[in-house]
Amino acid sequence: MEDNNEAINFTKAWLKVIASLSYCYFISSKFPKGIYRFFSLLPIFYLFTLLPLHVTRPIPSIVLGGFFTWLANFKLLLYSFDLGPSSTSYPQGSFLKFFFITAFPIEIKEKRPDVRSLTSKTGHKKVIPLNYWSKVTLFVLLEIVYNTTKSMVVLCGLMYLFIDILFGICDLIVKSIFDVELYPPSDEPYLSTSLQDFWGKRWNHMISSALRHTIYKPTKSTFEKFVGHKCAPLFGVVSCFIVSGLMHELIYYHMTRVSPTWEVTWFFVLHGCCVVLEMLVKRALGPKWRLHWAFSAPLTVGFVMVTGFWLFFPQIMRNDVDKRATEDIMGLVKYIEGAIYKIVY
Repeated sequence: MEDNNEAINFTKAWLKVIASLSYCYFISSKFPKGIYRFFSLLPIFYLFTLLPLHVTRPIPSIVLGGFFTWLANFKLLLYSFDLGPSSTSYPQGSFLKFFFITAFPIEIKEKRPDVRSLTSKTGHKKVIPLNYWSKVTLFVLLEIVYNTTKSMVVLCGLMYLFIDILFGICDLIVKSIFDVELYPPSDEPYLSTSLQDFWGKRWNHMISSALRHTIYKPTKSTFEKFVGHKCAPLFGVVSCFIVSGLMHELIYYHMTRVSPTWEVTWFFVLHGCCVVLEMLVKRALGPKWRLHWAFSAPLTVGFVMVTGFWLFFPQIMRNDVDKRATEDIMGLVKYIEGAIYKIVY
């Protein structure tokens, strides 16, 4: 009964999303860009922020929180000023295209004849070009290992694969409807050679893009007037990490329904400060003084994992989110198996 209620509530949430984005496309778009359109979208910002509270399980909460509380709200904030992927200044398509661009964690790639499938958004050639089904297989294997060991190292791998698979499903849906090429969700973050490389170029491109356009660029532009163009990017970087920490804290609340402990916020504040320090050191030493990737990659990934064990994962482990998320995934697998059995037999 609980699973049925959760499915019903999740479906109702998506129906509200359809109604909300219909309002954005057909009504809010008629308002002049700027403050008037922004005020017309305030009810949608409010609805999308509270949307994950309609469900109680971790996986539905993550989907609604990540897709709408964070990404869709940020896209609509840009839409208020005729900016971003949902903007009316882009070539007009249809409501269906507007819906998928705004609701799904996707970023459309401009078509270029020289783009190769094994080359990432950042221009890196794929070292381990895993396809969608290989990621699903690896996720299942790691899930089995994690249920036995409860290893945080394995949990890191599961989180990376879960995000890539979830966003990959969205990519498959959009590609099956529209003739578009999309950027991959991430770019082999386990090969990062610096924190700047990890957060800015390899990990979760959709979130990075949203933060870049809504937080980094406005902050950098504002501070350039006071501290100059050399120091302004540092303030933009720190602002992005603070906002990211607060958004993660909100999503954690959606999943756990317990008061914030601010651990995950401090995780991102710490990384923001470290990225700024890294940028300053690179400026001081110049391009010649760089660690070889054989040293810098393990140091980078190791630092991310150790600080994650310290500040990112404790709230998840303490409130059994990992255990409940596993139950959600197994329940979904059983449901799919049952549906396939009914179709075949």
